[in-house]
Amino acid sequence: MQLHLSTWPEVEDYLTRSRTLILPIGSTEQHGPTGLIGTDAICAEAIAKGVGEETGALVGPTINVGMALHHLAFPGSMSLKPSTLIALIRDYLTSLTRSGFRRFFFINGHGGNMATLKAAFAETYDHVAMLGIEDADQMKCHLANWFMARSVYSLAKELYGDQEGSHATPSEVALTQFVYPEAIKQAELSKNVARGHRIYSAANFRQNYPDGRMGSNPDLATPAHGERLYKAAVKEISEAYRTFADA
Repeated sequence: MQLHLSTWPEVEDYLTRSRTLILPIGSTEQHGPTGLIGTDAICAEAIAKGVGEETGALVGPTINVGMALHHLAFPGSMSLKPSTLIALIRDYLTSLTRSGFRRFFFINGHGGNMATLKAAFAETYDHVAMLGIEDADQMKCHLANWFMARSVYSLAKELYGDQEGSHATPSEVALTQFVYPEAIKQAELSKNVARGHRIYSAANFRQNYPDGRMGSNPDLATPAHGERLYKAAVKEISEAYRTFADA
């Protein structure tokens, strides 16, 4: 069940059974020469839909643009400032809390969102507490990074070893290939891929990682791998969702 494909009476009925909502969040940023710019949002959205189907949870609209300032030297990348993303999350959750939701399960596809999301949760708790909403103290947020799920991490290491890397990874590219097989891209990739540099400005990032990859070899990705990664993520995150929703 997806929020944007539901009517308000359907959402009102859902709230009689559950006050927990799944919110997928990703990013719109470069993912190397063969990775889709929407990779992080595509992965988060696909897994969120799968978890929703597995658990009967309502799934909110995907937040497609995240905190990706360090990728802006690559054409097509977009970013919100941390302060903007915090304000967006606060406004989303305040609106939803006013309508009866109390628990928010974020499925995240972008590492750059993590610190900002945790700050947004803290600011939102404080903001909602001042509005005088009944039982607002029951509001809770949970962050599930699909790429950090134990089963996903183990499978990626099994499939790709040290060629998984940390950005434009074969695991995330494989998942997009499974979701959008018609959009698989091909390009010649250098065997020498940069790794290990700290992340500073966008210009510095592109200087250190000229093709956008960080220690990864997305040539190893296949749609079949993507299906395995998808199933592993949905299974593990569905269990985490149930624990959070029932606590």
